[in-house]
Amino acid sequence: MNARLVIYFLFVVITSFSQVVHIPIGKKSMGNGEVTMELVNRYQHYNAGTTDINDSFDSAINSPKSVNYSIDGNKFYVQSLEGYTTAVYDAKTKKKINIIKHVFNQENQNLFKNNETTAFDYEFLVKRDNYNFFSGKPVESCFSHNGKYLWVTYYRRDYDSNASCPSAVAIIDTEKDEIVRVMPTGPLPKMIACSPDNKFIAVTHWGDNTIGIINIESDDPMNFNYQKHCIVDYQMKMDFGGKHVDRDSDCGYCLRGTVFTPDGSFLLVGKMGGAGGIAVFDAKTFELLGTIKGMESNVRHLVINGENLYLSANSPGKIQKCNWRSFVKTRIQHKEKEVQFNDFESVFVGSGARTIVTTSSGKYVFAAVNNGSKIVAVRTSDMNIVAEIPADSYPVGMDISSDDSELIVTAQGKSNGGGNSVMVFSLKFK
Repeated sequence: MNARLVIYFLFVVITSFSQVVHIPIGKKSMGNGEVTMELVNRYQHYNAGTTDINDSFDSAINSPKSVNYSIDGNKFYVQSLEGYTTAVYDAKTKKKINIIKHVFNQENQNLFKNNETTAFDYEFLVKRDNYNFFSGKPVESCFSHNGKYLWVTYYRRDYDSNASCPSAVAIIDTEKDEIVRVMPTGPLPKMIACSPDNKFIAVTHWGDNTIGIINIESDDPMNFNYQKHCIVDYQMKMDFGGKHVDRDSDCGYCLRGTVFTPDGSFLLVGKMGGAGGIAVFDAKTFELLGTIKGMESNVRHLVINGENLYLSANSPGKIQKCNWRSFVKTRIQHKEKEVQFNDFESVFVGSGARTIVTTSSGKYVFAAVNNGSKIVAVRTSDMNIVAEIPADSYPVGMDISSDDSELIVTAQGKSNGGGNSVMVFSLKFK
């Protein structure tokens, strides 16, 4: 394993035994007053005796990983990894309105088209009578078809302890809040992204250095189909000799951050492991153009707003910014497998920089700092920190409302309990 990745995972182990922090409702951010964050609501699974009406004990919150506002802003969806559920909340009333269970048995096999179990000839290394009887561990999600469908990736099927077998992705109809199809994927899919022209879904497989491209031009989920299997340099083998392995670290390049450029011409995929960098694909042919290096190591999340590409570098604890057009231009102008790009602006926010989001204008970027248990706001014009606020331990996922009035942050669970909460922060701008 890469030395930097070893250091990162050692740090994760150490922090998993550190003191768990839970902040009080009403807590406000510190800073220059330019941006103010205040914890106004929370859903948590650690204090059943809460008496604050804005601090709800919620058994659906079980190591929440990601959260998404619906496109119309009326709801938000929380993916609970260990709860095998997607919890749905009314964004205005803050009431839970639905729970979508990612559990599949004899009663719902109609969700699997033609009983499909695998894609790209992936094999199951676990023997079972029916591979589509399982519980899925939801990780990340994205919308397609102008918000009609929510795609939810499964870290693994519950019976696949090494995450070495084909996993799956659920397609949820957001009008009914029901799963309407489950499609197989490669091993250990995490990030997922929709192209701006709504023609393709990219499912990034953390497990073996590949990306599955799904054609979604139809309006009928049962007509969606895989178009290409993209490989970043080499496809990692899944035979671990019968041993249990830590797939959070034994994952090759550990592909994570995934984003299409706004013009739909390129697909960018971050290499969180290995020697790092960002892989660039032609989004018309999905041919690998090569890798760009020069940014910090351990690239975790990628976001594009306007002309700027933002990335979080997890272990170094930095947020970086560059012009995405100049970035991809550097790639296409060179034939080498790897090229260097150094035109980044950076700011240190704290070790464990995970999910990032920008305000609609791109004026500010917010970062969930997992190891530091805090949320940091950065002014993008000069990449300076303007506010930060403590958060429940191990913040990991986040989303911002379309009017920039709220920021929702998930705090994952760990061996010592962790945050196990979903925090709603009000945002105010001077």
